[in-house]
Amino acid sequence: MFGAGNRQGLGTAALVAVVLGGIGACDGAKEKKADDKPSAAVPAALTEAQLKAVSFTEGEKVGAYTASEYTLGGPLGEDYTADPVVCQPLVSLARGATAHDPAAEVNREVDVPGQMAGLSVAVQLRSYEKGRAAAVMKALATAGASCAGGYVEERALARAKVLTVEPVKAPAFGDEARAYRFTVLDVKGKLKLYEYLTVVRSGSTTLSFRAEFLGTKDIGKVPEEVMNAQWEKFGAGAKSGA
Repeated sequence: MFGAGNRQGLGTAALVAVVLGGIGACDGAKEKKADDKPSAAVPAALTEAQLKAVSFTEGEKVGAYTASEYTLGGPLGEDYTADPVVCQPLVSLARGATAHDPAAEVNREVDVPGQMAGLSVAVQLRSYEKGRAAAVMKALATAGASCAGGYVEERALARAKVLTVEPVKAPAFGDEARAYRFTVLDVKGKLKLYEYLTVVRSGSTTLSFRAEFLGTKDIGKVPEEVMNAQWEKFGAGAKSGA
């Protein structure tokens, strides 16, 4: 906030199961009875290459917005922390930031070219092993409820005070989705700024959208055209076996 292994491709059927099937993994093995039917194999997490194939590309147009790659890696890395720590999933879900590390991650920025003080959306796709995607959503829900009254986001050289965390309407697609509106106090402690976070889970993958506006305007939500376009590309990639 406020700052903005195995590389072999999966077959079409397996990838569709990963992206659209919503199959959760079991952490512990269970004893099978003689008359038990064999359970379906749990698909592996998408690799970075597979995530790239279903994410926005450099220069891709999304309505009035354009997608680009971050030049210095993804935003809101593990050095962004929350006080209290239960609020951490609201700040960052990057590798090293929470107890549930993604197996792979792809970060994109979507904004209006040349608009220095406009809207910016961080679009982040993450894949997980062993049912951790569902665990991430559970931790996010806990954070949303526990941190409704605010928290402090801490970085190496700055701190941001989040005054409130409010649930807002989440998209209807995916296996589950959560969305929040943050009211943030500016660094001088005078102005209220607004930010939105939406996270969608599909099987073992999460799609995260964090929208910021450099000013006091309340944008109301993450732009639907951005979320819809990324979801459609994600699903189309699954069907084609990308």
